Amino acid sequence: MHTRNKEPFFTHDRSFFAVFLPLTLTVALQNLITHGVNLADNIMLGGYSEAALSGASLANQIQFLLLMLTSGVAEGVVVIGAQYWGRRDAASIKRIIRLGLWLSFGVGLFFFLAVLLAPRACLSLFTSDAAVLAEGVRYVRIVCFTYLLFSVTNLLVGSLKCVETVRIGLVLSVSTLCINVCLNYCLIFGRFGLPRLGSAGAAVATLVSRTVELIILLVYLLRKDQKLRFRLRELLTPDLSFLPDLARAGGPIFISNGIWGLAMAVQTAILGHLGSGAIAANSIATTIFQIVSVISYGAAAAAGVTVGKTIGAGRQGELRRYCRTLQALFLAVGVFEGLVLFFLREPVLRLYAISGPSLELARQFILVLCVTVVGTSYQMACLTGIVRGGGDTRFVMINDLLFMWGLVLPCSALAAFVWGAPPLWVFVILKSDQVLKCIVAVFKVNSYNWVRTLTR
Repeated sequence: MHTRNKEPFFTHDRSFFAVFLPLTLTVALQNLITHGVNLADNIMLGGYSEAALSGASLANQIQFLLLMLTSGVAEGVVVIGAQYWGRRDAASIKRIIRLGLWLSFGVGLFFFLAVLLAPRACLSLFTSDAAVLAEGVRYVRIVCFTYLLFSVTNLLVGSLKCVETVRIGLVLSVSTLCINVCLNYCLIFGRFGLPRLGSAGAAVATLVSRTVELIILLVYLLRKDQKLRFRLRELLTPDLSFLPDLARAGGPIFISNGIWGLAMAVQTAILGHLGSGAIAANSIATTIFQIVSVISYGAAAAAGVTVGKTIGAGRQGELRRYCRTLQALFLAVGVFEGLVLFFLREPVLRLYAISGPSLELARQFILVLCVTVVGTSYQMACLTGIVRGGGDTRFVMINDLLFMWGLVLPCSALAAFVWGAPPLWVFVILKSDQVLKCIVAVFKVNSYNWVRTLTR
């Protein structure tokens, strides 16, 4: 009688964990510091005035949409680049990054011109509150100059993940944290003889920190990096030879991220028309959520690189064990983050000097997020990490489009403006897709029909 060794359900491959865990932790720490800067902004602006906090929060919705679109280009580069990295083809990766850099800069230029020429028109899409609008315009007139810098930095840092270079992102985040927090304190409140600028001071601090961030990154790429070895003239000239590849694999990611970023802006607009208290509460709850959920987003980024590299190296036979292991890790991370969010909510909320009703609403919003973060951790990492990293970028785009624009936004708009539901229930509807998408994620990931070979 012959016995056959059963394939283990989870992977014990050390090379898998050697790639996945360092990437997850480094990206998570980088995101933690980045969101820590946002938390510091929120706390300081909230201490200055609730209108300043709400105004900057609305202006940051434009920044968030820019982030999503430039990240969409970067993620397209990573999806293709990770497979080339599995073959150790650095030359092709450089050509893809050069193309992505100029596409991302074009997006940044568009946002810069739109906000510079019509700041009030852009912000009035989110609220009609005159005081909030005035503070938002003061902030965005300065911060729009960072869009050009950010579009370059975000693309390059994001693209470097495909060659497993993530520490530079951490260095940049630390430098931004130190500069931004120090300048915020000085310029918002007028410390050490500097003028008291309020929301405009926060914008100046952001502009200075973004400038330093880009300088450090360029010095690293041109002098220190040993994997790609870029030269300045290469960065200054786009390479169009990979445009069809990037359009095919990255186009759906760009559209998906744009859909998502625009949806977040619409969500803010819906809550914004329910009052400045709802805006402030959403800003506080979202910022705290972003800080706590950094491991989920780090895991998603690491999963995409790990899966893409495995496919590019021709090791598809190991994918099933990898994916089962990843799904278990995603769920465990989600439960952990939900518990952390629950126990941190009160200590963090005590840092804010805003009105009682806004604070209570923020507390209720956070309790909702304690539940939905489990769904976010699983479905987001499965779909944007495994499925997208495996090459099936079109499915994620369609899924986001249907859930967000076909279900969540219409229902939340009806709840807010037709049924007269309170802000809490509108918020619950806005976050419902984070749980509902889990059903789709389970079936899609375990079908394994998302594996695509994208290399030439």
